[in-house]
Amino acid sequence: MPPLETTVTGIKLRNPLMNASGILGSRPEHVKRLVQAGISAFVSKSITPEPREGHPTPIIVELPGEALLNSVGLANPGPAAIPGLVDAARRAGIPVIISVAGTQPRDFLYVAEAAEKAGASAVELNLSCPHAEGYGLEIGMDPSAVRRVVGEVSSVLSIPIWAKLGVVDRLIHVAGTALDAGAGALVLINTLRAMAIDVYTRRPVLGHGVGGLSGRPIHPVAVRAVYEVYREYGAEIVGVGGVFDWKTAAELILAGARAIQLGTSLVLRGERVVAEILEGLERYMSETGARGLAELVGAAVR
Repeated sequence: MPPLETTVTGIKLRNPLMNASGILGSRPEHVKRLVQAGISAFVSKSITPEPREGHPTPIIVELPGEALLNSVGLANPGPAAIPGLVDAARRAGIPVIISVAGTQPRDFLYVAEAAEKAGASAVELNLSCPHAEGYGLEIGMDPSAVRRVVGEVSSVLSIPIWAKLGVVDRLIHVAGTALDAGAGALVLINTLRAMAIDVYTRRPVLGHGVGGLSGRPIHPVAVRAVYEVYREYGAEIVGVGGVFDWKTAAELILAGARAIQLGTSLVLRGERVVAEILEGLERYMSETGARGLAELVGAAVR
């Protein structure tokens, strides 16, 4: 088996890297760009039952320390875009994961069924968006809501379900609830609720005010979340948060992640970061004598 090959919910990946939802994930041409960069699977932008325009501009601002603050507001083209995204990924020979968002279980189920019908490899339930009222984090912080959403979708779909969770109180409990309800894997973490204020205008920088912080500053939080959840459940985990190089990717893998999603690093450094991380991981494995990625997954916990 190639040294970087891995699997998540039975889906074979030639390497552990994929894009995070919302990053080059809304149009078929994005698939081609990401495949050329070297990613192993394509993750779509979060899709809601109806198209959304999102929040007023500005929706994104760069912060010091390789960080971004965004408040896109789940802008997306709706389910009509799913077949084109799935077809592009299938033709490129990589798995496709459709990210799904909604305000109630039937919303998630509607989009998830459309994804399965179109031929998606898995669905990722967005239970952690921090800046869209009624969506994401407002569901993900409530274990009973997580159970209802994951349970309803898992009772109908035959393809794997990934639950994307954010940093919430009692994360271990919420993660266990998602797994018990039928999630085959967890995606940890999403952006952290945050904001910035322009000291001259005395107004929030983002049009919506509150947004989600991503990038290097949240990496230690992601490592902690993956470590604690893996230590508790030994679950299949996709790690995301502040991965900019092979070392930050390796940290999440050692904490328990089978695969890694890239977001802010793709925005700030471009697609070349994918090859840089993969080359670094291969060197690291060679230097440490690791014969395969599976040897490293959760090694810091063991």
